[in-house]
Amino acid sequence: MGVALRVIPCLDVSGGRVVKGVHFENLADAGDPVELASRYGAEGADELTFLDVSASVEDRGTMIDVVTRTAEQVFIPLTVGGGVRSVEDVARLLGAGADKISVNTAALSRPELLTEIASEFGSQVLVLSVDARRSAEPHAASGYEVTTHGGRRSAGVDALAWIREGVERGVGEILLNSMDHDGTTKGFDLEMTAAAREICSVPLIASGGAGTVEDFINVARVGVDAVLAASVFHFGTLTIGQVKDGLREAGITVR
Repeated sequence: MGVALRVIPCLDVSGGRVVKGVHFENLADAGDPVELASRYGAEGADELTFLDVSASVEDRGTMIDVVTRTAEQVFIPLTVGGGVRSVEDVARLLGAGADKISVNTAALSRPELLTEIASEFGSQVLVLSVDARRSAEPHAASGYEVTTHGGRRSAGVDALAWIREGVERGVGEILLNSMDHDGTTKGFDLEMTAAAREICSVPLIASGGAGTVEDFINVARVGVDAVLAASVFHFGTLTIGQVKDGLREAGITVR
């Protein structure tokens, strides 16, 4: 695609702390979100993604606070998601300093939400987060289905059809997370990512399964626009610099 690949650490926030588990379970504390965000900013992250994984009503205030504090200290684009259900939620998060908003579950129950956000704020602020896994169910004609609840529940929707609909409704980017690979550090789901790349006309972010620099190189070669990872960065397995150096050495243009 000729565009420089972005490297994006993802911070899953619960109760004001960064957590990380495998398949969203057995969550371990990974630190203070603002401290981690500052470290990643200094290490050369191109963007940061915050996901409010417990996204219940009482955490919304915590999340606004985290976004505000991060935006004051870190000067790269921030994407925030988790529990975004309305145009008002988007306005509040953008007001707190978020640059982009990631929407997942609420859009599945009411796809019009995507159209409303895109027409109110522009496609550039809207990221559709798709938690997908392999499926042989009849509704998953492509072989991949969308899940909710951290991959525990099928949404009964074909993943590629949902990506297409999102793009038609004005989504500016797709964040594709492999629930089969999430937190496993065994590599990205290259097959699923390639299938999505084929039909996705907007920037595509690959997520789920990063373990080694090689994993990032492999998924970059599928033609994604950005790579997103959590565990490998939080627990010090890899630094952003190491990933970018490895990508450069493999002949991939990075920011």
